[in-house]
Amino acid sequence: MPSVMENSEGGDEGESLRYEEMEDDNVSPSDLSELLKEGTKESHDRAENTQFVKDFLKGRIKKELFKLATTALYFTYCALEEEMDRNKDNPAFAPLYFPLELHRKEALIKDMKYFYGEDWKEKIQCSDATQQYVDRIHHVGQHEPELLVAHAYTRYMGDLSGGQVLKKVAQRALKLPITEEGIQFYIFENISNAQKFKQLYRARLNALDLDKNCKERIVEEANRAFRFNMEVFNELDKIGRSLVEEAQDGGVPVHNGKGDIRKCPYYADKLAGNAAAGCPYHTAVALVKQPIVQLILAACVAVAAGAAAWYVM
Repeated sequence: MPSVMENSEGGDEGESLRYEEMEDDNVSPSDLSELLKEGTKESHDRAENTQFVKDFLKGRIKKELFKLATTALYFTYCALEEEMDRNKDNPAFAPLYFPLELHRKEALIKDMKYFYGEDWKEKIQCSDATQQYVDRIHHVGQHEPELLVAHAYTRYMGDLSGGQVLKKVAQRALKLPITEEGIQFYIFENISNAQKFKQLYRARLNALDLDKNCKERIVEEANRAFRFNMEVFNELDKIGRSLVEEAQDGGVPVHNGKGDIRKCPYYADKLAGNAAAGCPYHTAVALVKQPIVQLILAACVAVAAGAAAWYVM
């Protein structure tokens, strides 16, 4: 998700994200944190304005799509944290290695088990856009480790900022449990104050011993990371537009995709965990569309017509 620094409630228009930071009198325009902040503003804006993110912020997110987004995050963080572990002693990255505070893989595994069950590994696959992102992270970690900073900065600072907005939106829109199953990814149990941790992280960024050329390459890589994220968002948006009908566990649609699906009381019951809930009208329509049901109905009509004809004679 896009990295943001402050959030505010957006009423009927959904949550809104703003790119504002607390000023620090000790920073210099040549500090890496400032170069990243200024150098990725345009990418921030483009990522925030992808259709997927705009719909998400307004609570227009289907559960199946949220599951796919979580899957993309799982593969992304597996790659990122594998390369971070590989480079934990590299001077170009070591000061930013905070596995206890930041690593998301274990939290994502909990989310995957919640959404897909204990056999979740057999039910997921890495999408094309996510695979390109993953491949780039592995390339950087193994061949240009100084650029790994860009990917860590883009992901984790976003998770600690705008990610917290998305957590609230997802929990409300998808009616996820108040015990926070399904959104463990957004919960940083070992960070008691996100703002102070982000200040520490930026200070560590600025303390890296990097020349001007390397800093410029890191900013360029951060923008590249944003582009990878936007490709994932656009891929999810395309998939989301194909999810016209929401389905019950048995695969029977409960809504035809017209109007606000959340206004259907049967759909609301289903989201709340009532597995037996189902919209009678849409269930009947869906059943009639089944070939075997149509065959049976046709046979019944034929028999009825024959009986009627015999009676008239």
